[in-house]
Amino acid sequence: MASPPLPATAARHRLGKLEFVALCALMMALNSLAIDVMLPALGDIGKALHVSDINHSQFIVTSYLIGFGVGQLFYGPISDRFGRRNPLLFGMALYVIAALAITQVPSFAGLLLLRFIHGLGAAATRVITVSIVRDLYNGREMAEVMSLIMMVFMVVPVIAPGTGQLILAFGEWHLIFLFIAFGGLAITLWTYIRLPETLDAVNKREFTASVIVNGFKLVLTNRLSLCYTLACTFIFGSLFGFINSAQAIYVGIYNLGDLFPVAFAAVAIFMSVSAFINSRLVGRIGMRRLSHGALLGFMASTGLWLFAELTMPAPMPFMMFISFFSVTMFLFGWIGANFQALAIEPLGQLAGTASSVQGFILTLGGSLIGAIIGQAFNGTSLPLVLGYFLLSLVGLGFVLLAEKGQLFQPHNPPV
Repeated sequence: MASPPLPATAARHRLGKLEFVALCALMMALNSLAIDVMLPALGDIGKALHVSDINHSQFIVTSYLIGFGVGQLFYGPISDRFGRRNPLLFGMALYVIAALAITQVPSFAGLLLLRFIHGLGAAATRVITVSIVRDLYNGREMAEVMSLIMMVFMVVPVIAPGTGQLILAFGEWHLIFLFIAFGGLAITLWTYIRLPETLDAVNKREFTASVIVNGFKLVLTNRLSLCYTLACTFIFGSLFGFINSAQAIYVGIYNLGDLFPVAFAAVAIFMSVSAFINSRLVGRIGMRRLSHGALLGFMASTGLWLFAELTMPAPMPFMMFISFFSVTMFLFGWIGANFQALAIEPLGQLAGTASSVQGFILTLGGSLIGAIIGQAFNGTSLPLVLGYFLLSLVGLGFVLLAEKGQLFQPHNPPV
């Protein structure tokens, strides 16, 4: 009698690569949806809930990201013990419930609390989705799949701000969170119907304090994994800084008004195209060569951008600003997916715990860095541009630590 197929084999057979990529991308995109679709409404929410300082409205994003970061610490060990499917569905259900509750929130403090809970639910989609990808793929094939996921994932930032603006044209900001809830519900139902369990029983880990602490220790003491996670954290910190500052820069400095979603989408398209190109090249060129070259380009482009910002009358022409920004974020598309794949690749036996720790560090660290950049907004784009350049230098430092000073090497050096 033939033995039953392994969960990973069954999942790949049932879904197929195309549906798998689409489902994983949309699960991860729930996080982007919860942020990007409500960006056009930040000003309206602040006025409705009597927020006196315009910069304080950014806490609506920050509180969500903190919940998103903290929640990731729990889902990884839980999914390593009980499987991927049920914890994932629990988190997605919490996401939907929190979004619905926000439509009835009476105060700014209550909104921040519910946004924290909203982030706790969304954390499952990040940690467990990455774990599922690692269950089914490894090496350059994993990087290729992650790039395809990122390509589809980036469709949401392209259309989300415009969708939020459209909703505001026909109603007020509460309807945006109703839209988020129904979007989350649709993807939850798709996941419930189509996604089987992917964790093989032999890879399950006990859910005890000693096992969890030991798993965290293994993740945090693996030089390659930790350094790539920290490099990714600082690079993502620049992206979170932009998300916090986007409305203030596009609307406050450049007076784009209703064209804000168009400018936001234009940059997101560059990132999506970049992720697609990465998925085509990574199998031939390798994760290190692509991501290391992109990081050096990222540093050079932000250095030129900073020089222009410091030497030109403020504000620099909008077309120059958006050109620098688009090139920078195109290069970002070759960094994020590859760095995350390089960080989790050595830790396949505890993918859930590894994804949990890495996601916590990346999200919480990145959101705090982004909050600092956002709160530094002074009516110019200088804090954002300076942040991008300095964070690229820090990211390069961690990559050099990971690779013992040698860039572009195709194979892992000894850990």
